[in-house]
Amino acid sequence: MTDSKSGFLTPPRARGDDDQLRRVGIELEVAGLKPEQMAAAVVEEAGGRVERESSFISVVRDTELGDFRVELDADLLKSRSYQQQLKELGIDIGQGERRENIESVLSKVAGLVVPLELVGPPVPWPELERLDRIRKNLHDAGARGTLSSPLYAFGMHMNIEVASLEPDHLLAMLRAFLICYDWLLDRSDIDLTRRVSPYILPYPEDYLAHVLAADYRPDMNTLIDDFLKFTPTRNRPLDLLPLLAHIDKKRVMAAPVEKNLIKPRPAWHYRLPNCLIDQADWSLATPWNDWIEIERLADDPERLERLRARRLAQSSGLMRWLAERWRKLFS
Repeated sequence: MTDSKSGFLTPPRARGDDDQLRRVGIELEVAGLKPEQMAAAVVEEAGGRVERESSFISVVRDTELGDFRVELDADLLKSRSYQQQLKELGIDIGQGERRENIESVLSKVAGLVVPLELVGPPVPWPELERLDRIRKNLHDAGARGTLSSPLYAFGMHMNIEVASLEPDHLLAMLRAFLICYDWLLDRSDIDLTRRVSPYILPYPEDYLAHVLAADYRPDMNTLIDDFLKFTPTRNRPLDLLPLLAHIDKKRVMAAPVEKNLIKPRPAWHYRLPNCLIDQADWSLATPWNDWIEIERLADDPERLERLRARRLAQSSGLMRWLAERWRKLFS
């Protein structure tokens, strides 16, 4: 069902196991705006007050929807770990005005290729319409997205609260995503810069075949262990590591994964869509509605089984062999 006013499709499971409306968090990577302009776009829609933590991070606190972060998407700068590297070269920039001036310059230079990111709080999914109004405010202010420059490998991420933590449901969702991936890639018209970047690499064919096998019925530990065996990275169009770390943090953090970048949460981290914020006819409803097609497939056992068998039959033995060889070469 589509909300006729907003255009956002209703999830087949609108509420989680706790009977609360499922929540969604949005991350938008953009260029062309200053941090204060991005913060103003939030305040215009949802109120709040802006706190500037550094040249790289601002927080819009106490809005009607929760706290939003505006940050330069460069961990080296946000964490200020660059200062330690400068110290190793005998350069200590200290604190105060000197550091502020240097960081202001670094922020402007990095902003040429590194996006500013608006990170929203998890909100009940019917509030997506309000998040979309913030998106429109950013558009009206002149935000630029993925297609504005060959250098912009910018994405839009959604953190979508899972409907259930039962292994059977997680498996159905994972299978539905793997089946829909080529369709999603075509629908999203993923920019070449993002396709060749290391951030949204497709799942290896041997993992896909393993998950789509007819007799694959894992318990939770097996589901997690298989993921960590075949594809221990967050750089996938559907990043499972935050969800799996929420379920079993110790197990996930013991694997060779990007530990400092994983934020455990009971949500699917969907990283595939472009950020087309500078296009007037684009809205958050576009990637959201594509995601809902995944959920609908996962919630339709007969159709899911039919498409599972079809996709598995198309899986190339050569591609599975190459994926296995590649993994063993670098493991």
